[in-house]
Amino acid sequence: MKVIIADSNDIVRVGLRAILSSDRFNEIIGEVSSNDELAEQVENFDTDVVLIDYTAPGFSIDIVPQLLNKHKNLKFVAITPEQTPTIIVEALRSGITSYVKKDCDIPEILSSVKETGAGNKFFCGQILETIQKASIDVEDLDFDGFSCEPVLLSEREMEIIKLIAEGNTNTQIAELLHISPHTVTTHRKNIMGKLGTKNTAGIVMYAVKTNLVSPNKFLFAGDN
Repeated sequence: MKVIIADSNDIVRVGLRAILSSDRFNEIIGEVSSNDELAEQVENFDTDVVLIDYTAPGFSIDIVPQLLNKHKNLKFVAITPEQTPTIIVEALRSGITSYVKKDCDIPEILSSVKETGAGNKFFCGQILETIQKASIDVEDLDFDGFSCEPVLLSEREMEIIKLIAEGNTNTQIAELLHISPHTVTTHRKNIMGKLGTKNTAGIVMYAVKTNLVSPNKFLFAGDN
């Protein structure tokens, strides 16, 4: 499997090269320290997987969809320091397939690249825990269900979306807004219809995308 390591830190790249090289199925075809270098490498060399810290200096998450537009079969594994659920979900929406943290065990890092190259998704335990604290199930993330078309939502619907994303139940929302639980249920159904989603995760993702929920509230939503 042909892999590019994308990180602006020399020591990190050396460490990742040593880890990946321990598996004879990996072939490190390049190391890059910026978005521009990564774009050039992918353009010039047949690449299966990019192991990237998109938060490192010289990189941004924008490079992921940019390269995927031209190279449909390319896979990205994010390896970053700890991030909020907001940032992680946005990375997944942008085209990241798998996600691990930089302090993960070596077997987890190796597995993330191997599984991703094989067409699977891989999330280390710490990343899964971070997402689940925000009441999001990775399996429920329907990234294809969103379009760039404008969504017309009423002020009341926006209030309810925000409260749902913060982890409130229908009963709690009814009490906060002084309306009946049945009315909340009706609003929820209408919201899902307008957003084109079938579950709460889709509503939460919309709240994240439109900045209805602050990172701090979103991080601890699962603890309510």
